[in-house]
Amino acid sequence: MLSKKPLKLVAVALANKLARTAWALMARGGVYHAPAPGTA
Repeated sequence: MLSKKPLKLVAVALANKLARTAWALMARGGVYHAPAPGTA
């Protein structure tokens, strides 16, 4: 992603993704489960 987009744009996109994930977990009272190593 960094090879095609400016650094600040990538940083903002990742921060937005993290904020949306955190909001969804708090709003629904969920618990985050990290993906198993080797999956992705």
